Amino acid sequence: MTYGVIGGDRRQMELAALMAAEGTAVAAYGLGTDESLEEALRAEVILLPLPLSKEGRLNCEEDPMPIEHLFARLKPCQRILAGQVKEAEYRIAAQYGLTIEDYFLREELTIANAAITAECAIRIAEERLGASFPPVLVLGFGRIGKLLCQRLQRMGIPVTVAARKLEDLAWAEAYGYGVLGIRALSGRLSGFGLVFNTVPEVVLGEELALQLSEDCLCIDLASRKGIELPEGEQCIWARGLPGKMAPKVAALTLWKTVEHILAEQRGEYA
Repeated sequence: MTYGVIGGDRRQMELAALMAAEGTAVAAYGLGTDESLEEALRAEVILLPLPLSKEGRLNCEEDPMPIEHLFARLKPCQRILAGQVKEAEYRIAAQYGLTIEDYFLREELTIANAAITAECAIRIAEERLGASFPPVLVLGFGRIGKLLCQRLQRMGIPVTVAARKLEDLAWAEAYGYGVLGIRALSGRLSGFGLVFNTVPEVVLGEELALQLSEDCLCIDLASRKGIELPEGEQCIWARGLPGKMAPKVAALTLWKTVEHILAEQRGEYA
């Protein structure tokens, strides 16, 4: 089977290198290689980036072509996999008779990505604060929030979880974390020296954010900012950490997921 890896970041670059090292027939485009787009487009399986697009264009620094231009050059017989595919992109693909599978809907990949994100987030905090952390507030208790809290607790750091759902607060309390309702944060923020946000919407608006201590470090891990503070030394918007800080590990988890998807198609996991 032949593969075309088209666009993306260092994760996709490492993915193509990993596949080639295993003896897989792969052509990469838009990742600093010499292969042409035509060569990558001839592959039986097309691997597109995570996320697939930015503002309607392929997530590819070298050639951010409109998504429709790319889809017009693909064939219905090809297996096409991409990450974080938007509804509009599914509709465009259907117009060309294409079927796209979103590999980021696979739980094994989202969990692995969350674990990598948690590890990278702690590394960022260590670079700023050293090995000893002040009391930590984690906003949100989804996959990343859970794994982040688990690692911080293992380091012996006091952790408090802020969440909306009573179920999440109950689980957080059962794990031994402090808990706060997100709507009850006012007046309770000054005691935290480190805040991680995992919620992709504003949680700490400007009024609440000003209640944080002046030396509090905020690390926003969400795809949309949840803390209304200007980016700088004390507020870091750290999106897409797996591809930026751990591309080899992220590439390996993506390749395993692609192998699972193709094996299931062949009925090997039935």
